[in-house]
Amino acid sequence: MKIIVQKFGGSSTATAPLREAAAERVRLALESGYKPVVVVSAMGRAGEPYATDTLKKLAEDIFPPVPPRELDLLMHCGEIIAAVVMAATLNRAGIKAGTMTGFQAGLSTDGSYGLARVLACDPEGIRRSLRAGEVAVVAGFQGAAPGGEITTLGRGGSDTTAVILGSALQAELVEIYTDVRGIATADPHILKGARIIPQLTHSEVCQLVYEGAKVIHPPAVEVAMKHNLNLVIRSLTGEGPGTLIHTGAAATPTGFTVPPRRVVTGIAHADDIVQLTVEFADPDPDLEMRLFENLAAAGISIDLISVFPQMKIFTIKEEALGRAAQVLTDLGLGFRLEKNCAKVAVIGFGMRGIPGVMAQIVRALNEKGITILQTADSNISIALLIRRPDLATAVKTLHDHFALGEPEEAPEKRDDGRPACI
Repeated sequence: MKIIVQKFGGSSTATAPLREAAAERVRLALESGYKPVVVVSAMGRAGEPYATDTLKKLAEDIFPPVPPRELDLLMHCGEIIAAVVMAATLNRAGIKAGTMTGFQAGLSTDGSYGLARVLACDPEGIRRSLRAGEVAVVAGFQGAAPGGEITTLGRGGSDTTAVILGSALQAELVEIYTDVRGIATADPHILKGARIIPQLTHSEVCQLVYEGAKVIHPPAVEVAMKHNLNLVIRSLTGEGPGTLIHTGAAATPTGFTVPPRRVVTGIAHADDIVQLTVEFADPDPDLEMRLFENLAAAGISIDLISVFPQMKIFTIKEEALGRAAQVLTDLGLGFRLEKNCAKVAVIGFGMRGIPGVMAQIVRALNEKGITILQTADSNISIALLIRRPDLATAVKTLHDHFALGEPEEAPEKRDDGRPACI
């Protein structure tokens, strides 16, 4: 049984014409010999009747804060509504379909409300539906803990639902339909010359999303990488094959040929960063340990960490500044702030083992008078802290320097709307 998982985001299920376009994608998969499993997000954006944020506001406007358990019970309804409506759309189009909640689809979670982790997936119910000739339409973003407690997977969790089901069902491909044509070389909102990248490795996409690119739910890429599952991100209504996300090995879905690799493939950014410098009168390993433990206990994620015997430098999100300042004050530690910062990251699988990439970055930014405040790197990325007013110039400068706007050979694929693996 050849299986494909097709995930349709909230922007792809918001209106009847869009749902009909999604149904046509399902029909094409069926005609090509595939058994489709459909995963849906809640319909629309904040303010629209059945969007997740709208449901959340409904309760919060009455008596905030809503307890996490009650909030998960409320918010998971948006995906169920979308699944029932999508199944009705498929049935009207002559495609037999039925709806499942995340729990009915076999997703068991750890019971953490609002940001649950899927511990196991038993998709036998989906397999029964597929064997009966029915398209299973699954409500994304949710599962259930032991005892039946409903939990949600966090913002963007429907992507993770789709990838977990794809892995459990040994699907040939997971297609994620959204309102963009694929993953771009930079954020098109700040760089009009950004180009859709034909193919990326799982590692590159993981790095892009953790450095600020809002293209896919980070846990979804991690699961896909662990199970060597190919993904495609593409537009429901736009042209083009989208972006293929693969293992980086020679084997890719039927119909694709991976082109030669560039040194740098994309640029990500985050613009809500604060840098803290904490100085110690004398080296104090115990106080250093308590500093980082207390920051973690306060739910503060730190980044770009530089540790010296008498100085610790790191960055946090702006929204966490108040909590971080309280932690430092409680420990009797003084600190300096560098506000109004941004992070820009250069990412590419082809950077591994290639000398001189940092020298190129520093030279390019220096020529534009952009000060680098701090750096960090991995084998496929170099992240730089800069001042926020320099962000747009930095992104464009690096994008131009590494010629990311120049087209590359796309993975070969017919563009007739059929699933990308066909």
